[in-house]
Amino acid sequence: MSQPNPPDDPSGGRRAPKRGRGWLAAKRSEAPDPSRSLIGSHPRTFGENRYVYPVLSRRAGGISIGVNLNLDRACNSDCIYCQVDRSQPGPKPSAAVDLDRLEAELDAMVGFVVSGRIFEDAVFRATPPALRRLNDVALSGDAEPTTCPNFVEAAAVCAEVRRRHGLDEVKLVLITNASLFHRARVRRGLEILDAANGEIWAKLDAGTEAYYREVARSKVPFRRILDNLLWAARVRPIVIQTLLLRIRGEPPSAAELAAYCDRLGAIVSGGGRIKLVQLYTIARPAAESWATLLTDAEVDALAALVRQRTGLPVATY
Repeated sequence: MSQPNPPDDPSGGRRAPKRGRGWLAAKRSEAPDPSRSLIGSHPRTFGENRYVYPVLSRRAGGISIGVNLNLDRACNSDCIYCQVDRSQPGPKPSAAVDLDRLEAELDAMVGFVVSGRIFEDAVFRATPPALRRLNDVALSGDAEPTTCPNFVEAAAVCAEVRRRHGLDEVKLVLITNASLFHRARVRRGLEILDAANGEIWAKLDAGTEAYYREVARSKVPFRRILDNLLWAARVRPIVIQTLLLRIRGEPPSAAELAAYCDRLGAIVSGGGRIKLVQLYTIARPAAESWATLLTDAEVDALAALVRQRTGLPVATY
């Protein structure tokens, strides 16, 4: 197993991440794909927008319009693989989202994507024809979106813009660590998403308390994450997102993987519904240089193990 985490720097923040990309280039040796740079880089900025940004998402299978509800980058987890650079403080706007500006930005971005004008932009010109579609509007961003004080109102704005454009087939996706599902205001926001073709993509990166602590570095109890996942999956089918990686050169142990499969099984046996398990590895520079990616073959082998042990559908990225 990996060694203990290094100490935080004296300023109280995370050690400054190393941003070299050589490790990622070594993952594949085939001819370059001009669309890969779009998938390998997800900047949360676009033009003069404050909250809304488009990305070409490998997991969405098309264009995902992101909604960043956490511009201050203040998260209740400190995941070792996070791509958000928290070594420097983020901008300090009001913690609450400016709902009027969010609505205006999202309305304009939906029109930009649906009209196809986005693919005239130099950044998205290389998008393959099969991915030239709007798949979802995703509440995500630089931290846990449900910590936003007006998360409920922001979810309602997103649902209204989707309705206004007649996009019944476009999902509203919440990308979340499930840490706050027990709170009444967050559950109200989830009800808004449920009524608007919503989908929860919830993180589960561990099977044991110790591994969760090592990867997430959060004060939120692992038991709370598990209880919240079970509650959410009993109300609606959810997607589980799991990032697989090496910690100081070591992949997850066999015991850790078995415990992870047991956690998935406990959700199902407890009456929860898991629509899909998404397994993937690091695709962009991580917060910690000693958090590194697995090979495609390793991810595929682990996916086969999860399918065998749980019977759940699994997709790899």
